[in-house]
Amino acid sequence: MVTVTVNGTPRSNVGKSSTKAARNAGLIPCVLYGGGGDNVHFTTTLSDVRGLIYTPEFKLAEVNVDGKNYRCIIKDIQFDPVRDEVTHIDFLQLVDGHPIKVEVPLSFKGVSPGVRSGGKFSQKIRVIKIKTTPENLVDKLFVDISKLKLGNSMRVRDIATEEGVEILNPPALPIATVTVPRALKGAAEDEEEEETTTEGAATEETAAAAE
Repeated sequence: MVTVTVNGTPRSNVGKSSTKAARNAGLIPCVLYGGGGDNVHFTTTLSDVRGLIYTPEFKLAEVNVDGKNYRCIIKDIQFDPVRDEVTHIDFLQLVDGHPIKVEVPLSFKGVSPGVRSGGKFSQKIRVIKIKTTPENLVDKLFVDISKLKLGNSMRVRDIATEEGVEILNPPALPIATVTVPRALKGAAEDEEEEETTTEGAATEETAAAAE
């Protein structure tokens, strides 16, 4: 699992004026909690956390503040509603044996026979919510689509489960489908119409012969 190092500077004053001054200086106010002790307030830079925020991957953070290291995940990010800039980050310290809830990416393996037949693969959801402990934490989940046929769907219950990982999404929730393209539908309808016409003609011929 990829870990990103985040260097932080301690904050002794966490009031509004101090927070505003930190943001004006190009710094991001942060708080780290969950370790059983006092919350750790600090600031960091966008360059330190860019690899955690602007990525579809699930990554861990190693936060270094005042000579101490904390193994964490990002729990919440606040953005400026106008400028879309990061204004605050909450980090959660990971403690072995303590359950956490996170969202991890969903990946697919195998080749769908429905796609081979000309169908269009459509992914319905990209992340899965799980409950686990830090020692069993995974950075993604997989589903095998090698049996996904044309016009069929796969659901959350089809995801390969990992030991110690509980999937929290509804089991019947669709995660991927292979739809039938309009061209294939048209060809199938034309073929069905042709078969119907042929059968009708054959029936008329048989009736005429009987007369």
